[in-house]
Amino acid sequence: MEHHEVDTSLIDVRLAAAKNASFRLAQATTAEKDAALEQVAAILRARSADIVAANALDLAAGREAGLAAGLLDRLELDERRVDALAEAVLEVIGLTDPIGETVSGRSLPNGIRIDQVRVPLGVVGAIYEARPNVTVDIAVLALKSGNAVVLRGGSAAEQTNRVLVTALRDALDAAGLPADAVQTVDDFGRAGARHLMQARDYVDVLIPRGSAGLIRAVVDEARVPVIETGAGVVHMFLDESAREDWAVELVHNAKVQRPSVCNALETLLVHEAAAARLLPAVLDRLEASGVTIHADERVRALRPEALPVTDEDWATEHMSLDLSVGVVDSIDDALRHIRRYSTKHTESIVTNDLGNAERFLNEVDAAAVMVNASTRFTDGAEFGFGAEVGISTQKLHARGPMGLPELTSTKWIVRGAGHVRA
Repeated sequence: MEHHEVDTSLIDVRLAAAKNASFRLAQATTAEKDAALEQVAAILRARSADIVAANALDLAAGREAGLAAGLLDRLELDERRVDALAEAVLEVIGLTDPIGETVSGRSLPNGIRIDQVRVPLGVVGAIYEARPNVTVDIAVLALKSGNAVVLRGGSAAEQTNRVLVTALRDALDAAGLPADAVQTVDDFGRAGARHLMQARDYVDVLIPRGSAGLIRAVVDEARVPVIETGAGVVHMFLDESAREDWAVELVHNAKVQRPSVCNALETLLVHEAAAARLLPAVLDRLEASGVTIHADERVRALRPEALPVTDEDWATEHMSLDLSVGVVDSIDDALRHIRRYSTKHTESIVTNDLGNAERFLNEVDAAAVMVNASTRFTDGAEFGFGAEVGISTQKLHARGPMGLPELTSTKWIVRGAGHVRA
């Protein structure tokens, strides 16, 4: 339906159904929601072959369309990944249900009791691309936190998402909760995405996940409030005191383990006093794993075969086995470089100097700032949140990996006994 006029009233029917379902879901008990999640995990495993078969069609279409290797990796669901998805759903069952939690409360001198409690957001819209795992991650976190969800997963994963959405809706139905709590607008193409972004009457919050271009388009076009998840131009700085063994392992893990994801390393900065000591071993390990080095002049003095780095490279989320590498004169220069190019996702320092560690932690403005750790740890599952909705790079109520509490708002409960204001 991408190239034809779309009857937006048909989209509104689904959005209204999601809104109605959200009222029932907001009242669901933890036991009811957990029973639905058990059904989701069971149905994902039972339909694994169907999911993988549908995914094979999307992968074939993606290769034919020339999708980048990083996007194809994110798109792929094999049996192992489907099983991991199901396992992640079961982990969400073990997480504390945030709904009804008292954030703060007190009794006023006049005897009135006030409590701030967590409530669902209502209807969560999600716009993402080539990431069928997000279909399940967002839906189950929305379900556990009492929210309905409307999904726009993009044309690249259309076949996979159709099977996954059917599985999610069937699981809700089997558990006695409204299937309409999970909706998709994928079959309405771009018109569905545009309408979702404008649907303030039905959708309470919109979460985009994907490329910088997709996120910017949603932020620019949406009338629904947006929680902005960000691209990851992620840096690691090796200071003059960094241990060589740590530097080699941390840089390699951050870049190579899964280069297509937003917490993968994109820029390596090395203190000039440590460059000759650290870079040969670090670059040898990277190049042995197929990493292409884009280097400044001081790095190319040690590695003449490296490609010259450009200003565009410094600003690029490669999502591939490409790494920008530069030498800096001081931690101040490293901090200045990061301030200029960071997307405020994740930044890390490798150091044996406590003062430098504390400076880096205090001065770097990012959702996650690390000392002597791989940037790959910025992840909802690694942080103990189960699956994640996304990694927020903004500074509103949600920042960093978004789990269940970030899918809630609060309301004030006031209990009186005939109190009138003087």
